[in-house]
Amino acid sequence: MSALMLVAHALTPALRGLVLGGDAEPDHASLSAARELKLEADAAYAGPEQAAVRTAEALGLTAVVEPALRDREYGEWAGRELEELLAAEPERVAAWLERPHTATPGGETENDVLIRVADWLGDLAQRDDRSTAVAVVHPAVVRAVVLYVLDAPAESLRHVDVRPLAAVTFTHHAGSWSLAFH
Repeated sequence: MSALMLVAHALTPALRGLVLGGDAEPDHASLSAARELKLEADAAYAGPEQAAVRTAEALGLTAVVEPALRDREYGEWAGRELEELLAAEPERVAAWLERPHTATPGGETENDVLIRVADWLGDLAQRDDRSTAVAVVHPAVVRAVVLYVLDAPAESLRHVDVRPLAAVTFTHHAGSWSLAFH
């Protein structure tokens, strides 16, 4: 594998409303914008969320659904709005937001996500070809891969803003991944 482009999936009501987790349908206008961005790749992957799969289709890709590329697991807080959680459990939510090594009740830490995507990147890098891949994923996965490739601490998470349909490219050479600017 020589290059990987990650694309954040189309906007969803959950992203718009700061809902943790879930599997919301993508916004029609955002999917229309994705259709204008046709991409080509030797291989295509998508996280298992509807928004990732539908965005990949809108981009003209036939993607393999990859469970390792799923959004962060939020456990008991899945499907709840951040504002609602802040009102109901302000101390727990504040602690979670301030310490990314903390999991939501029954959920994953940011490090758990980093390890999961790092394992997937390692498997992808084992291929001995010079191919290009595209993966359409939740913005949380894009952030995790950026942090992993840059060897940045999980605390850096809040400094990585990933908007719907944002794309970032990574190259693989001599056993490591690098962020690639065009």
